[in-house]
Amino acid sequence: MKFSKLILVATLSVLVAACASSNSGSVYSRDDARKVQTVKTGVVESVRSVKLEGTKSPVGTIAGGAIGGVAGGTIGHGAGSTLGAIIGAVAGGIAGSAVEEGVTRKDALEITVKLDGGSMIAIVQEADEQFHAGEKVRIVENGETSRVTH
Repeated sequence: MKFSKLILVATLSVLVAACASSNSGSVYSRDDARKVQTVKTGVVESVRSVKLEGTKSPVGTIAGGAIGGVAGGTIGHGAGSTLGAIIGAVAGGIAGSAVEEGVTRKDALEITVKLDGGSMIAIVQEADEQFHAGEKVRIVENGETSRVTH
């Protein structure tokens, strides 16, 4: 019974982590639809690989705490079981938070572009498209979000 609860909590935590939003240049939020966006053009000066940190929501901490509490509660009887559950919940919460951040971390690119007007900008976005120095690109902006596209 306790093992099935453990599997359920682990499965739910993985599913929630998979729902993290995207920072891809090709993914738009529903709120971006039907809004005017400004387009600038330029040439890629440099591309550098970087990492986008993972999410740090309470989900990983709570799921890890639940799993740790259930697992720790199986140790001993009476007060020992309660102490095991508490220690397991704390350790599980810390581990769950670290797992969530690691699972949702993504490869990204820092793309430096010399705009046609002469100014330089840099944009970081997920590394789902490749860009190369000397390549002509478009910068699409809506006031809050900027993205580099081909």
